[in-house]
Amino acid sequence: MNRRDKKVGFVSLGCAKNLCDTEVMLHHLLEAGYEITPEETDADCIIINTCAFIESAKKESIDSILDIAWLKEHNGLEGIVVCGCLAERYREELLSELPEIDSAVGIGSIHNIVEAVDSVFSHSEERYTSFEDKEKLSLGGDRIITTGETFAYLKVAEGCNNRCTYCAIPSIRGSLRSRTIEDIVEEAKGLDKMGIKELCVIAQDTSVYGMDIYGRLALPELLRAICDNTSIPWIRLLYCYPDKITDELISEMRDNPRIVNYIDLPIQHISDRMLTAMNRHGNAALIKETIGKLRREIPDIVIRSTAIVGFPGETEEDFEELCKFIKDVKFERFGAFTYSREEGTAAYDLPDQIDEQTKQDRYDILMSAQLDNSEKYNEELLGKVVHVLCEGFDPVSEAYVGRTYRDSAEIDGKVWFTSERKVNEGEFLDVRIIETMDYDLVGETVV
Repeated sequence: MNRRDKKVGFVSLGCAKNLCDTEVMLHHLLEAGYEITPEETDADCIIINTCAFIESAKKESIDSILDIAWLKEHNGLEGIVVCGCLAERYREELLSELPEIDSAVGIGSIHNIVEAVDSVFSHSEERYTSFEDKEKLSLGGDRIITTGETFAYLKVAEGCNNRCTYCAIPSIRGSLRSRTIEDIVEEAKGLDKMGIKELCVIAQDTSVYGMDIYGRLALPELLRAICDNTSIPWIRLLYCYPDKITDELISEMRDNPRIVNYIDLPIQHISDRMLTAMNRHGNAALIKETIGKLRREIPDIVIRSTAIVGFPGETEEDFEELCKFIKDVKFERFGAFTYSREEGTAAYDLPDQIDEQTKQDRYDILMSAQLDNSEKYNEELLGKVVHVLCEGFDPVSEAYVGRTYRDSAEIDGKVWFTSERKVNEGEFLDVRIIETMDYDLVGETVV
């Protein structure tokens, strides 16, 4: 079998951390000689990197497997390889209940992806599976950037030690394993040479970076090292927990112009009763203190947060407390989730489970409150000039599209703008806002 005669397609589901794994696997396959195709109907083998964080993610992953299986039956697709969190968490069930799967690779075995694909084309009667110890997974590595020319994710750690009662991630991806500063800096330097304009620094809990290998919260030190060794203009922090936001980190954000004044700060609730039940570190007072300190020290900071509604035992009083907080604190960016009951988590067997309709009703109420916040925040930008990173031209709207520092790629809003001259992808420019939408902005370039 000549690998160069075979085309491999990818479906990458779930979070940005999962996407980084996909990009590593892409590199392994290209190095081995396989051709990568973006067209599923053109592929000889398709790899599905799955998510299993919550019920909706599991359903999406299974639906994707079944959709690709249709190609196997009707379009000549030779095989399906399943990897990622669903494969890791439900390996036996997947292999027994979905015969359409030809090979399965666990979290700790993504470096074996070439062997998995080779097995598809060898047409072996025995399915290839590899589920090595995820705790021994070699972190980092060369990868193929799939997010375009403007930004890239930089995964600085794997796994998590927080043990929130609703979360299956520690059982799926293992305990916290930080990469060394030197290893991360080398990857950042390579991304800088590629012309990447924004690094999104990520982990399951980015704020705890370094605690396992250095015995201290080393995120500020890492940020300084990245800035000292690269010229990437924007560095963005995602997934930082309120109890780990130190004065040193706030000072680094405030004083370092290349760290954008934006932070993703999931709170999950504000009721102390719910925070305790969720095993969240810190309480309502700490959350409020952290937000207050961030806003005092960095007046133009944008805080993105998330919350869970419908957690077991959440009373109307708990929910009202959360709603009032969201209305009062006015997060610039915010998203909510309905609680997903996940087997293997401590919350699975908790009493007073909330019915699905109540969860959805609470979600709708909370997001309606946030919509008011977002609309008012955007209206304050009307007529102002903002600095925008161009991400390309949209032929449908006949406008350029980009983002300010206020918006993280793929999860927040965008700026749609016109220009009398051609604007290149990856170019920074000033745009005057002339119209606002619920979450997006419309503008024109300043000549």
